[in-house]
Amino acid sequence: MHATKTLTNKRNLALLIAAFAAVYLIWGSTYLAIKYAIETLPTFLMAGVRFTVAGGILYAWSRFTAGYEKPRFVHWRASLILGTLLLAIGNGAVVLAEHYISSSLAALLIASTPFWIVLLSWIFMGSGRPSNKVILGLAVGFVGVSLLIFGHNTEEAAGTGGQLFGIIATLIATLSWAAGSLYGTRSVAVRSAAQSAGMQMLAGGAVLLLAGTAAGEWSTFEPSAVSTTSALALGYLIVFGAVVAFTAFSWLLKNASPATVSTYAYVNPAIAVFLGWALAGESLTGMMFAGAGVVIVSVALITANNKAKRNNIEEVDEVHDSHTPAAGGRALSAAA
Repeated sequence: MHATKTLTNKRNLALLIAAFAAVYLIWGSTYLAIKYAIETLPTFLMAGVRFTVAGGILYAWSRFTAGYEKPRFVHWRASLILGTLLLAIGNGAVVLAEHYISSSLAALLIASTPFWIVLLSWIFMGSGRPSNKVILGLAVGFVGVSLLIFGHNTEEAAGTGGQLFGIIATLIATLSWAAGSLYGTRSVAVRSAAQSAGMQMLAGGAVLLLAGTAAGEWSTFEPSAVSTTSALALGYLIVFGAVVAFTAFSWLLKNASPATVSTYAYVNPAIAVFLGWALAGESLTGMMFAGAGVVIVSVALITANNKAKRNNIEEVDEVHDSHTPAAGGRALSAAA
């Protein structure tokens, strides 16, 4: 009996390590994979194909799970809104931005998403005035983002305004992610996380394909011009970046504490910066390095306060023996 329990514990530990490795390494590497994919693939069509294929795989898989339910119109409507905010705008803007800025800078700017969530929640959702710790985190975060922006090497796009456009596009992506994440906490969703994610990916992918069509990308697309590197990068984004990493993330949400799972927000940018430097020769100036540290500190201040709030709520719920259902909307990770 003891031997069986020990074996089970070892297996669970191995699964935990593998799942965290997938979320840390794969999601951290997607920024560089996007950079390679758009070298010879159209921007919005690439992103659209990625999410429609990945969404189709997840949705088909969910059909054979116990939590599958026939989606209603309200489910598809919520999925369309979430898919548009999180994927079509949130991810599509990042893909567009990486034509003009490094994958490292894009990842570091995306790390600021938590304090946009706090701001939007405070201003538009009546969540109340943030605590002093959160306000400090917001102020520190804005300083960090400023350091990232002004510390980036401008020689790559000198005189073109390209970098500024890329930075603005990435900041728009973070705002869209924040808005989508907040909407996701109140939207109606199916029970299965895989089915919900698949629906969001299908909807967001369809919007991206429409955007690519409107931008005339089909007329300029030459399949013969697609490099092996870009094709492999797209395959990696579909199979590993969307399907494998999301499956690992969903498993972690059920088998690890939220505080532990949320550490991906700190690790992913570090992985992205390292891979950008090691594989793509992207530079990281001293000011950018300082900005990255400041952003991470701000995220830690904000998320630590939110964790404390959640713990207090859980304690009150236990005292009153009340069981509130989880939020119906499940928002995809920013690194999906």
